[in-house]
Amino acid sequence: MAEASHSAPLPSPFAQSGRKFSISRKVRLGDVTPKGRVRLDAVARYLQDIATDDSLDGNYSEPHSWVVRRTQMWVNAFPKYLDEIALTTWCGALGSHWAERRTQIKCAGEVVIETAALWVRVDFKTMKPVALSKELIDLLSSATNGRKISSRLEIGRNLPDLASNNAMSQDWPIRFSDMDAVGHLNNAAYWEVLEEYLGANSGQRAPLLATVEHHGAVDPGDKVRIVTQQLSGRVVLRHVLDDGEVAAVTEVIFE
Repeated sequence: MAEASHSAPLPSPFAQSGRKFSISRKVRLGDVTPKGRVRLDAVARYLQDIATDDSLDGNYSEPHSWVVRRTQMWVNAFPKYLDEIALTTWCGALGSHWAERRTQIKCAGEVVIETAALWVRVDFKTMKPVALSKELIDLLSSATNGRKISSRLEIGRNLPDLASNNAMSQDWPIRFSDMDAVGHLNNAAYWEVLEEYLGANSGQRAPLLATVEHHGAVDPGDKVRIVTQQLSGRVVLRHVLDDGEVAAVTEVIFE
C-alpha cells in the first residue's frame, strides 16, 4: 500500500501483518471550521475514539489506563464536512512502559492524514508508569516488526527563552468543558491552540506536520497563557502555567 509523502519520515510503515483495527465515520458539523475543513482538535478526538474502540475490541487489560505523551499528525489534505473517512490503527513500536499507536486516515481511498501517538501505560491511583504485561506485548508486537521506541521528549528540548524571538503571549482561559474523565485538560483541547493559529493565518495549510508534546498537566483553575514563536522553519506554541512551567509544546512545520 502506498504511503503519503512527507517532509519528515513516518515513525513506522503501515502494518502489513499483525493486529490492526479499522472504523469508518463521517466528518460532522461540530468537527469543522466555518469553511468546512476538519479541525485538528476533531482529528485528535477521532484518535482517542479509535484507541478506545481498539482496546475494547482487543480485550486489553485495563484499556483506559493510558495517557498520551506525544501526538504527531502528517496532514497531506484536510477532509471536509460530511466526507466519509476510514481510520486504521495498529501498534507501530513498543517500549518497556509505553507504545506507539499509529493511525492512518483515508478519504475517497487516498491517505490524507498519518498520525503517531506515544501512549504511556499508568497506574491511575499514582499516575506513575507501569510495565507492559507479557500478554499485552504479545498482542501488540505482531504489527511492530520488532520496532522499539523511546519515551524521550523531542520538540520541547533546546527551545529559546519564552521572551525571545519576538514571542507573542496570549491568555488562554481553561473551560470546564475542556476537562476529561481524569480531571485534566483533554488531549484534544491542546490542539485548539494550533487551530486558533491556523485561523489567524489562512495562507498556511496542508501539507503540514504538527506535533503536540505533553510535559505536564493542566488542571481545573490553572491560569494558562500561550506563547507563540516563529523559529527557523517552524512555529512553536507553548502552554505556560502561571508559575512559568511549560505544560505542553506544539510545533507545526509547513511544507
